Amino acid sequence: MSNGEQPAVRPRLAVPELLIGLGMLAASGAALWQTLAIPVSPLYSKVGPTVFPYITTLGMTVLSLLLVLKAVRGGWQPEEEKETPTDWKAMGFVVAGLIANLVLIQPLGFTVASAAMYVLVCYGFGSRNPLRDVLIGLVLALAAYFGFAKALGVNIGAGFIENLLGA
Repeated sequence: MSNGEQPAVRPRLAVPELLIGLGMLAASGAALWQTLAIPVSPLYSKVGPTVFPYITTLGMTVLSLLLVLKAVRGGWQPEEEKETPTDWKAMGFVVAGLIANLVLIQPLGFTVASAAMYVLVCYGFGSRNPLRDVLIGLVLALAAYFGFAKALGVNIGAGFIENLLGA
């Protein structure tokens, strides 16, 4: 090497980022598997109940492959972020929100379960205004519920709020 040139630094494999990419790829595979299990009536025209799941699965697969590629090329996380310790308390609130959604959806319905999840995830991300978070969570959950129930005719878990509103 002449003229003070530095040798090219080859990026190292970013294992945590690779695991995230592979996990997303596995999730997209599970989504495809479940989409293939959706029964499709011959009465449907070109747009049936599997169109959006297939589009979502394709998007997840493409993004997963891009994440894996980025991980192989050194990862997407800057070095200063890699040195930041994980906030396990915040992560616990996010996981608690997901678990709350799973536990509450059957007995209380989609809206309550989703609003509870929203509040816990917001808290995990630093929000300290639970009243605002509950109201936003309820509005978003009701919009999603009525979008699925009325527009698509898909029951995603009616509970007492949905029954009170005449869903």
